[in-house]
Amino acid sequence: MGSTETPPPRHRPPHVPRMGAAARGTALDALVPSLRFMTGLVIAALLIAGLYAGSSILVPLALAFLLSFVLEPLVARLKRIGLPRLPAVIAVVLATLMALGVAGLFVAKEARELSAQLPSYQTTIRKKLRALRQELRAPGMFDGAKRTLDIVQREVEAAGPVLPGGGGTQRAVQQVQVQPPQLTPAQQAMAALGALSGPLTQAGLVLVFVVFILLDRVDLRDRLLRLWGADLHRATDAMDEAGGRISRYLTMQLLVNVTYGIPMGLGLWLIGVPGALLWGALAAVMRFVPYVGPLIAAAFPVTLAFAVDPGWTLVLWTIGLIVVLELISNNVIEPWLYGSSTGLSALSLIVAATFWTALWGPVGLIMSTPLTVCLLVVGRYLPQLAFLDVLLGSRAVLDEPTRIYQRLLADDAEEAIELSVAQIEALQGSVPAFYAQIGLPVLRMAVGDHARVATPEHRLRLVEGMDELLDDLQEQYPEPIVPSAAPRVACLGGKWEMDHLAARMAAHALSLRGCPAQTWAAGPATAEPPQGLEAVRVACVVWLSPQPAAAARHACRRLRRQWPHLRIVLALLGEPLEDLPAEGDGALLGADAVATSLEEALAQVAQLQGGPAGEAFEVAPVPAGDAERVQALLASGALDSDTLRRLCQHAAQRAADIFDVPFAMVSLVDQDRQTALCSHGRLPAAEEGEPEAPACDTLPRELSLCGHVVASGQPLVVPDIARDARFAGNPALRERRLRFYAGVPLRDAAGHVLGALCLLDTQAHVFDARETRLLKAMAGDLMAGWADAPVPAPAAAGSATVGQIVPQ
Repeated sequence: MGSTETPPPRHRPPHVPRMGAAARGTALDALVPSLRFMTGLVIAALLIAGLYAGSSILVPLALAFLLSFVLEPLVARLKRIGLPRLPAVIAVVLATLMALGVAGLFVAKEARELSAQLPSYQTTIRKKLRALRQELRAPGMFDGAKRTLDIVQREVEAAGPVLPGGGGTQRAVQQVQVQPPQLTPAQQAMAALGALSGPLTQAGLVLVFVVFILLDRVDLRDRLLRLWGADLHRATDAMDEAGGRISRYLTMQLLVNVTYGIPMGLGLWLIGVPGALLWGALAAVMRFVPYVGPLIAAAFPVTLAFAVDPGWTLVLWTIGLIVVLELISNNVIEPWLYGSSTGLSALSLIVAATFWTALWGPVGLIMSTPLTVCLLVVGRYLPQLAFLDVLLGSRAVLDEPTRIYQRLLADDAEEAIELSVAQIEALQGSVPAFYAQIGLPVLRMAVGDHARVATPEHRLRLVEGMDELLDDLQEQYPEPIVPSAAPRVACLGGKWEMDHLAARMAAHALSLRGCPAQTWAAGPATAEPPQGLEAVRVACVVWLSPQPAAAARHACRRLRRQWPHLRIVLALLGEPLEDLPAEGDGALLGADAVATSLEEALAQVAQLQGGPAGEAFEVAPVPAGDAERVQALLASGALDSDTLRRLCQHAAQRAADIFDVPFAMVSLVDQDRQTALCSHGRLPAAEEGEPEAPACDTLPRELSLCGHVVASGQPLVVPDIARDARFAGNPALRERRLRFYAGVPLRDAAGHVLGALCLLDTQAHVFDARETRLLKAMAGDLMAGWADAPVPAPAAAGSATVGQIVPQ
């Protein structure tokens, strides 16, 4: 029997744990951002290479789209008078070609006359150049150094090696000049035709593209919308904004160039420069080329002035004229006409000009601004390309709270203080407004980042920086001296350091409002409860936690047990609007009042302190010259016109439907009252089971929000009246249970504000700036129709009081 051997055991490597599926998934997820970034770079490189390689087709196409933005308004105007689109396009294109041809003939005529005069200026040019040469050869401050360098150079050359070939001297090299062959007239004509073939081909392509773009504009728009995707709202807004910005920019650029070229031509004609009209036209055309064009246009008249005048007077006058026109155009005309028409930053304009010039040459320089505007709009409306809006746009990418927050994180409290003081000055010195609009948002950002991304070092920097900032603001804006030394209001931070900082803001704001307050170091939810509250009547407890209800209820009970006489205001400043307790639910949390904003907290504290009820809301002021406005309202005959009432009724109905609110109204404000000329809808009950709110047809002027619109002449938006300290105590608004108001002024042709187009609701709303602009545009359309409508003469002109009109 054969023996069997047991195989030797294999050597096992050290234990290496296998990567599980979850770990592999995490590693792949970590690689996704890098892969996306690399893919984006590759796609960008391919796009740039495609733009460069296809420039022969893309440049004429881009120029054609650019020209179509200029010519489309003319085509649309011809269509409005009844001309079909094809004849309208042909007529506009032919008129444009004729205008260009006439301009070309004029320029050619001026150039021919000027070229005929140039030989007569040769003597002057020679004399000036000879005089300049003598001036340059005259002894100067560097002549000694130059002679020394010449001597050194000769000595070095003399000490150099001797060329072979006998003797020590170097023979002069004979120069040979190659003369080009003489071309026959036919060859010269063919060479000129070959040089012009490229530009002529490009011009022909541009003309063909322009015609077809103007003819198929609607179809091209539909195709671009389909390429954008299914979101027609976003795509429509993007195309409208891009078209509006480019058209506005080109129109304003044309106006700027014309307002520069005409004074240039007239000025050169007055000072005696030949070909003045030619140089004015050249200056207007060359300013379409950014940065380089004005320099090129200025070189020609300056050179001609040098050649014409034996002295230097004409040259100096020409340079002075150009400098003055440039200063006026760059600092007055362009900011006035351009405004924010492009939305591009100055640096992005320079970078874009460099990029498109390197890509497409001089034509790319001309089109750099419109093309970059298109990229800006695409980045604004396409989330995947949002970085373009950040890189190219002129609007600030960081709001003021974020800027101050970043400076504090960077341990730069000094710059944070400078930014804060600048914002207080912008708010007309209102420190409470600064705390409400900027200071508290900084603390909210700190609360949100505390457990997510903040490091201990960042938290320490933020707390120390905010302390330094608040100390500096309290020193620069000291509290008024009050007779009583003991504070009557205690501001307490709910639990942690951010709450304490917010309490410091509230105490400073209360003291500046004439209500002495002091901050206690210990909060009601801390281990050591606050002490020494015997002389305090009202306590304002500030919370910035995301969900403070349970902790706030416990803190209020703790304060009640130890200090039963306290009136407690809970300032819940870190909650979203929809997650806060409803109005009047302060008792559920054990407090006398609940505030959701700093302004509301200040008003609640003042009310619990025993302030008069009239101070709880702002009365609508009466502006200067109001009697003239009231007289204009009476003279308009609006109160007696059924035509205007029907027109306003239609506008109110449209506003209520578009903005999806239950009630819209067109109101007129006379000397004493706000009167509803017409209204649409009704105010629903604030809560289920309650009766409907009373009508808003008439109100005393001092209690009406439309009175504030008339007084300021500006739109007024109140997202939540119950949470707004300016209007929360208004008895007329409380009676009608109004929570939301948005109103814009109705201004007549003379500029008098007769009333307001307003939206109302018994529920709070969020109303952004874009919706405000839309409501303002609707009010402008209403007043435009109002001006065209027949209005009867007023029945009596002596009364200054408008009768009450209640729409049926």
